[in-house]
Order: sequence, then C-alpha cells, then structure tokens
Amino acid sequence: MARYTGPLTKKSRRYGVDLVGGDTAFERRPYAPGQHGRARVKESEYRTQLQEKQKARYTYGVLEKQFRKYYETASRRPGKTGDNLLILLESRLDNVVYRAGLARTRRHARQLVSHGHFIVNGVKTNIPSFQVSRHDIIDVKPRSLESTPFIVARETHNKETVPGWMDVSADAGRILIHQKPVREQIVVPIQEQLIVEYYSKI
Repeated sequence: MARYTGPLTKKSRRYGVDLVGGDTAFERRPYAPGQHGRARVKESEYRTQLQEKQKARYTYGVLEKQFRKYYETASRRPGKTGDNLLILLESRLDNVVYRAGLARTRRHARQLVSHGHFIVNGVKTNIPSFQVSRHDIIDVKPRSLESTPFIVARETHNKETVPGWMDVSADAGRILIHQKPVREQIVVPIQEQLIVEYYSKI
C-alpha cells in the first residue's frame, strides 16, 4: 500500500480531528466532507475501532503494514499494549523533529529527515521511522542550519510547546532526549484501547 500523500484536511474532516496540527481549513469546517457533511450513521463497534486505528495511522503518517508491526512490537513489551504503541510512534525521528518545533507538521518533518538534514549521535540519519532512545542527541546538520525551514523554525519557535521528555535549542538546532515519553506526556486525540481491541479481533 502506497503512503497517502493527498490533502490531510479531508482526512481530518472524515475522522473529526485535526490530523495535521493547526489546520485552519479543518477548524473552519470540522465536519465530514460533502455538501452538508456525511449523514449520521449508526457506528458499529468494529467501525469505531477501525476508524481509531486509521486516525492514528494518518496522524503519524504510517503505512498499514508498518503500523501492524508497531502493534506487534508493543504487544510483546511489558506494560499496556496501547501505551507501548503510542510510545513507539512518538519515538519516531520524524515525530521527534515535529514535537521539538523544528518542522510545521509531521509530514514536513518526514521530508526534512528524508532529505538528510539530521545527525543522530554524530551519524547522519535519514530514516523517518528511526527510533530515538534515552540520551540521544539529534542535531541539524551545520550546513542545513541556514536553510529556510530552520531559519523559520528559529524565528517561530515556542519552548512552551516542547514536551518534557526532551530539551530543544532551536538556535543550535539540537534536540536532547531525556527519556522515552510516557503516556501522560503524549497529547494526541487517540483512544489507543480501541486500536488494541481492533487488532485483538483480526
């Protein structure tokens, strides 16, 4: 299955949640696509669980096969499977760049990572799904610091939005990972237990 690269606003309206982050088009029309929005239908339990899984997939920009692997990994780890799943998704390098405020959206962060703008612990890393770990140091490549995306990031950076499990110096283009995130630090409109229930039935 190819990665969805179309407009995310339409997906946001379908699932009733901003999948982009600061999507003004969704805020203006937060109802399902169509002239007057989709007609109200009775939601089956399966449909509700499927939609929650799809919402998570589109939020993090993950393909179905890869998302299933995340779930399987999460289910093998100690603790709650749903919590583990969100922690794995939050620990993706592209998400870390987005959470750090160095990219406008996760999709933008994925592009920046794929184009080779980041170094992790001294090693160039261009894999968006790379899992960051405690004590990792993520730097913008020195020659990339003066490119437009990172100039804009420095000028618009808001430290208040940076999660507590990392420290960010926008001026230096550096992210320090203190720890893996815990569920309470992950602010996403996702009910992970519905995803666990979905996979437990297939």
